Amino acid sequence: MDSLLIDTLKGKVGKHPPVWFMRQAGRLLPGYRKLREKYTFQQLMSDPELAAMVTLMPVNDLGVDAAILFSDILVVPVAMGMELQWTDAGPRFLQPLAEVKNAASTLRPDEEKLNYIYAVIDRILQQRDRSTPLIGFCGGPFTTLCYMLQGVSSNGSFSKSVSYLYTHQQESQKLIDVITDFSILYAKRQIEHGIDAFQLFESNAGVLPWSLYCQLCLPSVRRIAAAVRDKGIPFLYFPKGIGAGLVDMTPDVCDFVSVDWQTPIEVARNLVHHSVGLQGNLDPRALLAPSDILVKELNHYKNFRHEYPNFVFNLGHGILPDTPLENVKKMVDWVKNTQW
Repeated sequence: MDSLLIDTLKGKVGKHPPVWFMRQAGRLLPGYRKLREKYTFQQLMSDPELAAMVTLMPVNDLGVDAAILFSDILVVPVAMGMELQWTDAGPRFLQPLAEVKNAASTLRPDEEKLNYIYAVIDRILQQRDRSTPLIGFCGGPFTTLCYMLQGVSSNGSFSKSVSYLYTHQQESQKLIDVITDFSILYAKRQIEHGIDAFQLFESNAGVLPWSLYCQLCLPSVRRIAAAVRDKGIPFLYFPKGIGAGLVDMTPDVCDFVSVDWQTPIEVARNLVHHSVGLQGNLDPRALLAPSDILVKELNHYKNFRHEYPNFVFNLGHGILPDTPLENVKKMVDWVKNTQW
């Protein structure tokens, strides 16, 4: 594949860093908002034609260098037998696992429940330009477990989930292992259907003390990474909020690590193993700023990438829904037209 992103992930230096965004297919785009007037999020995600359209929309509307599968991390617990309701306040599991005795034994993984996602991937590959790579993904085992234990996402601290990990460490480890095994199957099937790179979203990594995360969760990340890379696919990892824990980002963990906006990119580069590339880490709120302030923030990355070329331009978290479309387009144009 002739792709700036894939070349960069494999160690080749292009004329500019590749650029794509987490949550790039969403409320930012007028076309998406129009579709949401007719369809629910679940309908858009489940229908191959609609999901392919939404996946490719940012490539066509923004000019980004990659598409990322339009889906959700909670498809994994649903395929493991948990019942999920999509409400106006966000997704909600009807029976959170923190309230269930011997929770791991109640899960019934059924990979066939994910077949509609593989159909989405097939449709995307039929419609995309051959130079547009498709990024597959799933949630990190701990992040996925947080939602399964707590049942809702409205409490960002996931206090009930963290309390459960401290009070039920043996059962927590069983749950993490079950989620990891199923996530590996899911990742492998995405690869079989043709994705070009894979990102693990551990959005809640910073909720735990890093030492406990390393004990309970990081071995599972290494297992998923090994399974993905065994298939010749680059593995990206987003452990949001880990701060100095970036020092543990070594080649056995990932090819590229996504850095959140709370850690300066130069600090991250000093902490992360030199052979692991960086992705990130512009504060999404900078896209709300006037042009002169935004360009000042962007110029910061020009100097950084000149010294450290194994870099993918991205945000430190997902695009905010109220971000001005013209600012995102301006940023993509800046990345592509700047003399790096």
